[in-house]
Amino acid sequence: MSLFEKNKDRGSSLIDVIFSITIVAFLFGAIYLVYFSLYGAIANIQVRNDATAVLNQQIETMRNMPYANIGTVGGIPAGTIPPQQSIRYDNNNFMLATDIMNVEDPAGQSFGEPTGTVDYKTAQFTISCPSCQNFNSLSLTTTFAPPGLQSTLGQGSLFVNVFDSNGNGIPNVNVTVLNPTITPAVNLTDTTNDSGTLQLVGVPTSTQGYQIFVSKAGYSSAQTYPVGASGNPNPSQPNITVAQQQLSTASFAIDRTSPLAVLASNNVCAGIAGTGFSISGSKLIGTNPNVLKFATTSITNGSGTSLFPVMEWDTYTFALTSSSYDLLGTTPLTPLTINPSSSASFDFVLAPKIPKSLLITAADAATGAGVPGVTVTLSGGAFSQKLVAGKSSWTDSTWANGAYTTQSGGIDVDSVPGTMQLFANASGTYATSTPSWLISKTIDFGTSTANYISFSATPVAEPPSTGAGSAGFQLAANNDGATWNFTGPDGTSGSFYTASSTVANLNSDRYLRYKVFLSTQDSATSPYVNDVTIGFSSPCVPQVQVLFSSLSSGSYTIDATAPNYIEATSSVSVSSNAQSAQILLTHQ
Repeated sequence: MSLFEKNKDRGSSLIDVIFSITIVAFLFGAIYLVYFSLYGAIANIQVRNDATAVLNQQIETMRNMPYANIGTVGGIPAGTIPPQQSIRYDNNNFMLATDIMNVEDPAGQSFGEPTGTVDYKTAQFTISCPSCQNFNSLSLTTTFAPPGLQSTLGQGSLFVNVFDSNGNGIPNVNVTVLNPTITPAVNLTDTTNDSGTLQLVGVPTSTQGYQIFVSKAGYSSAQTYPVGASGNPNPSQPNITVAQQQLSTASFAIDRTSPLAVLASNNVCAGIAGTGFSISGSKLIGTNPNVLKFATTSITNGSGTSLFPVMEWDTYTFALTSSSYDLLGTTPLTPLTINPSSSASFDFVLAPKIPKSLLITAADAATGAGVPGVTVTLSGGAFSQKLVAGKSSWTDSTWANGAYTTQSGGIDVDSVPGTMQLFANASGTYATSTPSWLISKTIDFGTSTANYISFSATPVAEPPSTGAGSAGFQLAANNDGATWNFTGPDGTSGSFYTASSTVANLNSDRYLRYKVFLSTQDSATSPYVNDVTIGFSSPCVPQVQVLFSSLSSGSYTIDATAPNYIEATSSVSVSSNAQSAQILLTHQ
C-alpha cells in the first residue's frame, strides 16, 4: 500500500470518528432536553396540586367559621380573613388573594325583600406562586349561605358606576372604599364588572362616611371628597351616605389619558429654557369657592420643553408667567381641548421683552376659531403699523468682532458699531475697483418649510455719488447647512436684491445666509448697511395673532381684514407693558 493510500485511510477514519461523536452528542442533547421538559412538567403538576390543596384548606376553614366572620379585614362584608396572605406549603411560597362579597338575590326583591338584604356570600380565591417557574395562577369561586334568615338591620347597598367620556361602562376598574368612622372600619379594594359597576350589598349605614377612589392603569382617576375639608369645603362629589334598606350610587367618569408637550420657542423654533407658565383645566371638584381638578405651574427645561405624560381629557387654559419675554402668540390658541387617548402640544412663541406691547388675536365671531392670515392695522395719534398674522421677520444688525462667516477683506464692520461699510485706506479714501463682499453667519429658521417672503436693508438709498447698485445682496438657502449657492431675484448669481425686494426663486429651506456686495464710484464716499431683515412665514410663527411693541400709552384703533371676512374695527386703550385684545370677524 502506498503512503498516499495509508494517509487517505487515516483521514477517512478521523472523519468517521468526528461524525459519530456529533451524532452521539445530538442524541444525548435531545435526551437531555426531553428529560428536563418532563421534569419541569412533573414539577409544575406538583405545584398545581399543592396550590389546589391550599385552596381546599382555606375553603374548609371558612366553612367551619361563624357565618358572621366570613368576610375580609376592612372589607364589606367585614370579617377575619386577610385579603392578601402568604402561605408556605410543601416548600412553596404561595400568595392567596381572597375577595368576599355580599350577594342580594334579585328574586327576593320581587317578593318585597328590602334593599340591602344579604342572601348569601361569594368568595373568590386567587392563588399564585411568584417563585415558581411556568406556574399560572389558579382561581376558584364558592358561596357561603347563612344558617338562618337574612338580616337587614343597619344595612344598605352601595353601587359604584364607572364610565368613559362616551358614557360606556369600564370593566376592571380598581375601586377603593374607605370608611374609618364605623366599627369595624372599611378599607376594601375591588374591581368593576363587565358593565363598569361594583355592587356592594349589606353595607353598614353611614352619613357621608364612605370615601371612594377609582383608578385604572392608563386612565384618569376620580374620587369623592369629605365635606368641610380645607381647600375644598363644598365638594362637587361628596363622600357617600348609605342608609338602611336604601340603594346608594356613586358614578365616576374616567377615560384614557394623553401626553402633553408644552414648548417655549422664538419665531424661528429655537427653544427657550426657563420659561414659566401655568395650566388650568376646566373640571371642578368643588364650588363656593370653585376648586379646579387640575391646576399647576411649570418651567421649561434646557430645550424649552415641559412634558406632562398623563393628562386627563379636559379643556385647558395656558398662561405665560415669565416676565422676561413678550408673547408673540400661541400655537394653537388657548384654551386647548385634549381628547382621550391622543397626544397634544402647545407652543408659546416668545420675543424679547419690549415695554408697552399689545397682542391682538383675530377670531371668527361665530365659532371663536382663529382667523389665519389676518391683516391687522393698529393706529393712534402719529402711530400706524400694519402686521400680517403668520408672517414674521428676522433682523441682523451687528457684524462686529467677526459675527459673520467670511468676507473678501474690504468690509469694515468694527469702526462704526452696527454699521457695515468699505475699509478706508491710510489717506481716508475708498477703493473704486472690484466690489467687496461679506457673507453672513448661518440663520437657522428651525424648519425645512420656512417660506422666505421679503428682503430689506437700511438705509433704503445709498449716497448718490457711490453709484447705482453700490449695495447689492444675494441669498442662499439649504437644508444641509453646507451647500451655499448665492443668487439674486432671477435665480442666478448675476442678479442682486436691492434694499427693498420681494424674495423670488429661493428654496423654502431651513438654513439661510445673505451675501452683501459694496462698491463705490466716489473714493470719498462709501455705501453702508445698518441692518438686514428677512421676512418669512413658517409653522413656528403664530398664524392668527400679531404683536405690536414700543407703544405709547393712549387709545388705539384696531382694523382687521381677511379673505372672505367683513372688515372689523375696534378700539383699545394701552396703559401697561403687556396687554392683549381680541377682534372678532364675521364671514361675508
